[in-house]
Amino acid sequence: MRPEPPNGSAGVPEIFGGGIYGAIRRAVVIGNGFPGAENQCLGLVRALGLSGRHSLYRVLRPRGGINEWLHWLPVSVHKKLDHFIRQIFGGSGLKVEGKKGMPLLGKKNGLLHVLEADAKQIAKVARETFDQYGPLLVIASGRDTISIASSIKRFAPENVFVVQIQHPRSRLDRFDLVIAPRHDYYSLNPQARQQIPWLVRRWITPCEPPGKNVVLTVGALHQADFAALRSAASAWHEELASLPKPLLVVNIGGPSSNCRYGVDLAKQLATMLQNVLWSCGSVRISFSRRTPKKVSKLLMEEFNTHPKVYIWDGEGPNPHLGHLAWADAFVITADSVSMLSEACSIGKPVYVIGADRCTWKFADFQKSLAERGVVRPFTDIRKLELLTPKRHCRGCKSGTFSTRRTRVENSYMIDNVKLSLGQTLLGIFSISRQFLMHLFIYLLTPSFSGSHVEHL
Repeated sequence: MRPEPPNGSAGVPEIFGGGIYGAIRRAVVIGNGFPGAENQCLGLVRALGLSGRHSLYRVLRPRGGINEWLHWLPVSVHKKLDHFIRQIFGGSGLKVEGKKGMPLLGKKNGLLHVLEADAKQIAKVARETFDQYGPLLVIASGRDTISIASSIKRFAPENVFVVQIQHPRSRLDRFDLVIAPRHDYYSLNPQARQQIPWLVRRWITPCEPPGKNVVLTVGALHQADFAALRSAASAWHEELASLPKPLLVVNIGGPSSNCRYGVDLAKQLATMLQNVLWSCGSVRISFSRRTPKKVSKLLMEEFNTHPKVYIWDGEGPNPHLGHLAWADAFVITADSVSMLSEACSIGKPVYVIGADRCTWKFADFQKSLAERGVVRPFTDIRKLELLTPKRHCRGCKSGTFSTRRTRVENSYMIDNVKLSLGQTLLGIFSISRQFLMHLFIYLLTPSFSGSHVEHL
């Protein structure tokens, strides 16, 4: 159970009497087409109870050919350059992703279906339908969405409330609320400052501590809440319930500039899995789209014929949520903040491999998980430990899990809520500071805790 909301004879503040729909009844998600970013937005939508009242729009970039080398450019500049190249070369050798619409929400909530995120059009809809439907909540995540989200705020400041997930690396006052992981502010630490050449220190963002409109999280927001896990447990019951226990799930991501690895780490992982296989009933291995072929090939050759091991080949329904629901323990590569955040919030043992290869803020993220006692390194392990981590386990010995069992809850690992609003939020539609404080604390309760799905 979540902490009791303050005030009110029935345990619910008066302002919650009408529920979330009494405040905000519709939302727009601005996505960039990448699951890691969009899942964070959809996770917040779920936490606010707006799953059936939102629309998803996307910021689309030109794709194919030379465009694959131009993703570092701002979206607007990229599109203009792509148009210029097409004018000169006639589009030879270039491919552009089709503008496919998302048939989600129709006209019933005043949110017209558009093919691509258009700041002016979304702001226009928010203004014209404000009297009938109230304020529009805009949630965006990812670098490509920053200009769109801030433009919507500029075009309709009295009719929208804009939330930007992940630090935008620009002025925060362009948004009503910014939700960022703590490690995004790693550059402010004295240790981090020493790692930055003094000539470029002024250019490393963020340069200032989090402001009043910033909410800090330990990890990434996600959709793996109580309801999602319960649904996944039911959907995957036939395939996963009968597997010999304990079930170990191995999630393998892909190397990044701040977490480099290759076949060497795959060999280390294979050796460690061989060491613990005797203590596992079943093992299921999943690769991501970022996993190098040489890594997946090595592991498939090593375990493809092992009777205890199943390797998902990417065909058919993605078992990820089913794995979260039914697994007894996880092994996850250190590069994936999203997968680690999901697994740690469920409350099952999580082993990390490759954390020593992470640098900069990602090393700080790994350190924060270890300090909370929710992960341990997957090295020199001879037997799986199936003890449940304890949230904020201060004093835990390095490399050990806490033994206290807690509960599954909808958690987004909020570390600190710093929210300051004026007397009015959306013109004549006024929302007090107390309401938003209660809303984000109550719905985004921090924890790295949980229990096995069979206890739900």
